[in-house]
Formats: sequence, C-alpha cells, structure tokens
Amino acid sequence: MAARRALKAVLVDLNGTLHVEDSAVPGAQEALKRLRRAPVTIRFVTNTTKECKRELLERLTRLGFDITENEIFTSLTAARNLLEQKQVRPLLLVDDKALPDFTGVATDDPNAVVVGLAPEHFHYEMMNRAFRLILDGAPLIAIHKARYFKKKDGLALGPGPFVTGLEYATDAKATVVGKPEKTFFLEALRGTDCAPEEAVMIGDDCRDDVGGAQSAGMRGILVRTGKYRPADEDKINPAPYLTCENFPAAVEHILEHLL
Repeated sequence: MAARRALKAVLVDLNGTLHVEDSAVPGAQEALKRLRRAPVTIRFVTNTTKECKRELLERLTRLGFDITENEIFTSLTAARNLLEQKQVRPLLLVDDKALPDFTGVATDDPNAVVVGLAPEHFHYEMMNRAFRLILDGAPLIAIHKARYFKKKDGLALGPGPFVTGLEYATDAKATVVGKPEKTFFLEALRGTDCAPEEAVMIGDDCRDDVGGAQSAGMRGILVRTGKYRPADEDKINPAPYLTCENFPAAVEHILEHLL
C-alpha cells in the first residue's frame, strides 16, 4: 500500500455496521457523536437498494443518528449517474421504495437492464425479460453484486447471484457500480479534499467494504456485526487493516491510533 498520511476521512457502511434494519448497533449513536468531534470528514457509503436515500435517512434519524443527506453516498446514486452518462432507458429491477432515486429517468422501451435487490422482481417472467434484452445487446448494470446481506431473521440472498445468473445465460459481463468497485470509493471521497491514503473504511462485509476500500488505497476496518461470519477476515488478501467487535470499537481505535 502507499505510504500513509494523516487521517482526514472516515467512510462508514450503514446496514450491518451502524444498524440492522430497524435496530441500531448498541452504542453506535454515541460512537458517531465521538467521531464527529474529531478533525475528520465523515461519509456514509451504502450498497442498499431496498429504499431511496430519503427513506434511508428517515430510518437513520428515527434510530437516533445525526446524519445529513449530503453525507450519504449510495450505489443508487452511482447507478443513476451511469444511466445518465450512457443515455439509456433501463428496465429497473429494483425495490419499489428505491424508485424515487430514479425520478425523471426514462424507462419506456428499455434498452438497458439495471439489477439491484428486488425480491419481488426476481421471478421467471421478469428475469426472462431481462435475459432477452441483454441478448439483444442491452448493457447489464449491477448496482452491486453482494452475495448476501443481514436481516433480523438471518442472512438473505443479495442481488449478486441473480446478476451472475444473467451473465452466465447471456455471456455478458455486468458493469458494477457499487462497492467494491474502486470508482465507487473515489466518488464517495469527491469533494472531501482527501486522497484514498488519508481515508479509512468501516464495514461488516470483508469483500465489498474492506477489500474494495483497500484496493482503492484506503485502510479497511472489519466489524464483527451484521453479515460478518467467523474467519471472514481470512477471505481477502491483503487482510483487513483491523478487525474489531463493532462500530464503537472501530471509532475507539481511530481516535486512539489514527489521529
């Protein structure tokens, strides 16, 4: 990795790190307040496609987190940016609650396929429609390719297996816009006046959060909450900069050792 400089920015994953659905990780609100008193810029980065940014912010506010909308960078935002850049009309396989983040994007007579987490759309007819569009040349855009995520009742399939199925059936390769893509992390840092070597990422996903951030030049802290499973830290190379119990422990380490 590149030589380290003074820490200027902290990127924080949301679901599984600060909260799991409608339950906050114990002590996370107070830990965030402590982190805010440090001389660092904070950004919240998430692959969630289950809800739009406004609903996500409302959920976090209800849980007692002091977060503003402009501090949140989502893979939905990254996907919309790419659609506008490519000037395509997507078939949107995303949760209905995420649709407000695509307001104004033309979807009639689609010539692209966008896949997020959309359990109600992952049935044969819709997947076959996407399959045929891709066979006819439509680009396949994956908001992310997470294998699974954490719900209150256990782990649940993410969009990754469905994206991979479409790739397999069509011999196409998806363009991935969310974590762990390097461009996602660099976009999240845009406007912070901070280089990747001056940032640390905190998350519960060893590959998408920590591995992706470290590939972009940042440090990565893996927390043992959310989707974490024993020995996850052994699944990536290089290993996480640090593995700790939870978000409050990660903040404690940052305040004591990285500032």
